[in-house]
Amino acid sequence: MSKVALITGGSRGIGRGIAEYLHEKGFSVAITSRREADEDAQGKFLCIVADNASAEARQRAVDETLARFGRIDILVNNAGIAPRVRADLLDMGEDSMHELLDVNLVGPFFLTQLVARHMIQQGSGTIINITSMSANVVSVNRGEYCVSKAGLSMMTQLFAVRLAEYGIPVYEIRPGIIATDMTSKVKDKYDALIEGGITPIKRWGYPEDIAKAVYALSQDLLPFSTGEIINVDGGFHLQRL
Repeated sequence: MSKVALITGGSRGIGRGIAEYLHEKGFSVAITSRREADEDAQGKFLCIVADNASAEARQRAVDETLARFGRIDILVNNAGIAPRVRADLLDMGEDSMHELLDVNLVGPFFLTQLVARHMIQQGSGTIINITSMSANVVSVNRGEYCVSKAGLSMMTQLFAVRLAEYGIPVYEIRPGIIATDMTSKVKDKYDALIEGGITPIKRWGYPEDIAKAVYALSQDLLPFSTGEIINVDGGFHLQRL
């Protein structure tokens, strides 16, 4: 019987890369997205139109996944948004903060709560949160994004402790500079930084790099680990002189 993965924000970018890779590895995959997925995705995955910020949509995503596949083995909290406008910390509006927290943190928290309850009854499962280098790297022109990702990192630790007694590990994958539509708007900036050596591995990361990390964590090969941060950032996190 194939494992079942539920991936939020799975229609494009990192989420799509994860969905494609797990599908190739024989997983049954359900993805959520705010908009209807393309025909190729609909041919491979259970595609659920669901806004991660909506409690009703989160419940429906879980219900539809269970109705189709009967179980959820892997939850990947990937859905996330950047600020609509990159505003200086002193000018950032409350609406932007609330929007990013709702999608990037509150949604994943309560979806994890829903899925965790099912995994406890099921007797197994793995939860993986996709955060960002912005979880601990300051960007004063998108402070709300940094706060949301730092919160998701702490959420990983909280659920790791709470679910350990049930044998359900919780991990954080922390991507670095990844080639997606989100980073395409600042491609020239990151091209220059990578060329200048900001990462020891001098290249862009790709969604497949994140997907391979998700797959590795899904294989139950780290039975004495939980709450770990898996950096997939070309070595960006390493402090150097």
